[in-house]
Amino acid sequence: MSSAATPTATLPAPAAAPPGPPAAPQPLQGSALVLGTLALSLATFMNVLDSSIANVSLPAISGDLGVSPVQGTWVITSFGVANAISVPLTGWLTQRFGAVRLFTTSVLLFVLASWLCGFAHSLEMLVACRVLQGLVAGPMIPLSQTLLLASYPREKAGTALALWGVTTLVAPVVGPLLGGWITDNVSWPWIFYINVPVGLFAAGLTWSIYRERETPVKKLPIDKVGLSLLVVWVGSLQIMLDKGKELDWFASGEIQLLALAAAVGLAFFIVWELTDEHPVVDLRLFARRNFLFGAATLSIAYGLFFGNVVLLPLWLQQYMGYTATDAGLALAPVGLLAILLSPVVGRNVARVDPRWMATFAFIMFCVVLQLRSNFTTNTDLATIMVPTLLQGAAMAFFFIPLTTLTLSGITPDRIAAAAGLSNFVRITAGAMGTSISTTLWENRATLHHHHLAEKLAQGDAVAGETLNRLTSIGMAPEQALAYLNRLVDQQAFTRAADDIFLASAFLFLTLIAGVWLTKRPPRVGAPVDAGGAH
Repeated sequence: MSSAATPTATLPAPAAAPPGPPAAPQPLQGSALVLGTLALSLATFMNVLDSSIANVSLPAISGDLGVSPVQGTWVITSFGVANAISVPLTGWLTQRFGAVRLFTTSVLLFVLASWLCGFAHSLEMLVACRVLQGLVAGPMIPLSQTLLLASYPREKAGTALALWGVTTLVAPVVGPLLGGWITDNVSWPWIFYINVPVGLFAAGLTWSIYRERETPVKKLPIDKVGLSLLVVWVGSLQIMLDKGKELDWFASGEIQLLALAAAVGLAFFIVWELTDEHPVVDLRLFARRNFLFGAATLSIAYGLFFGNVVLLPLWLQQYMGYTATDAGLALAPVGLLAILLSPVVGRNVARVDPRWMATFAFIMFCVVLQLRSNFTTNTDLATIMVPTLLQGAAMAFFFIPLTTLTLSGITPDRIAAAAGLSNFVRITAGAMGTSISTTLWENRATLHHHHLAEKLAQGDAVAGETLNRLTSIGMAPEQALAYLNRLVDQQAFTRAADDIFLASAFLFLTLIAGVWLTKRPPRVGAPVDAGGAH
């Protein structure tokens, strides 16, 4: 409230005060709100889709470019490294260039990089274009959150996050399915070319609606030391995670060197960013209770979730005889309940304590993974799809409440930095979850294979009968033994997957404690700051 509104003309003019932060723009309404949400969601969907669509196309890409499948994995690794480096820079870049200008430019550059990826005729060119694609993609997801939240009234923030959440939930499921279909029926460059019309439409629509809603710009100096340290430790960590399984982890000198570079780089990065006047990443956000525990819980849970999302189709394709397209179809029902329930969660997240919603999500994840831990080599498609369908409900109650808790109490001028930092931690946790789950899967499979082979060596009657049956139908003894070994492998990897599912179920239950270390965000209109450092 201000006394400047009084009609008394004889009062002296007040002393000039330092200008406060500019007022936030009013929420969008009507068709502008619908089209703005569509534009931001399309850009987000395109970004998330591209992080997974190339996975099933790697054999085709490697063969076409004349490289080994191991070399072909750099198509994935290069994007992940570049993306992980650029995501936490979102806050600094937003202050330097403005959220709308940065977002629109990122989308247009992403389109250019996608076209260049499809046009690449060598692995070196494709990797370089994927690096560019990853770098420019970094600000897109956190800024889509920022612009969406600014488009809706405060009481509709949950709805905004719900609409954003649907795109991030469905895209990882659609990616492998769409990528497999395009590779099988068209050609692999089109997994990149499809971004061109989508991205151009999203960028044009975004600029037409949001260009008058640009955020304030500050001419901040470049934190060269902080940026260099970020590149060193994030790049080292990401490459270590991607190459660890292939190089037998810490038995490799290369992995040891990467781990040392990541640890030392991270230590120096933290010290520098906390003491520099204009840090490239705002680490002081972790001083806020809700941001610390919200981001940590969300990231660990996402690492568990993403590790299992990667593991399930691997098991289906490698040991259950599913094609890439069939595995995608088996996972498709996950989007059904997620799409139906996300708007419901969004409408009620401001009224219902989001901590209870997140608790329900973790209990549902536990149930889903408990069901999957009972899978056998005889499990049919319908049984596989039941927990997949239920997982959609868990996902709807997962991202929106935890994002609400993490960003609660943060002022609008820091939302972009907070969204960028929390997304960076989440993406890194997802990479770690993938590496850890696949490594443990292979280690547990080796152990189960050893136990099963030991049992067979002790004169197992079933094994002897199987060998006799195989030789009686014309198989050579070596062929029969190879077939039997394949059956043992199938059993070993299935039991190993069950172990990972069961352990993940238990870990989801323990994460409920992290949810309740946060404070409930204030209800709409309440003055309480739920995110403070207390």
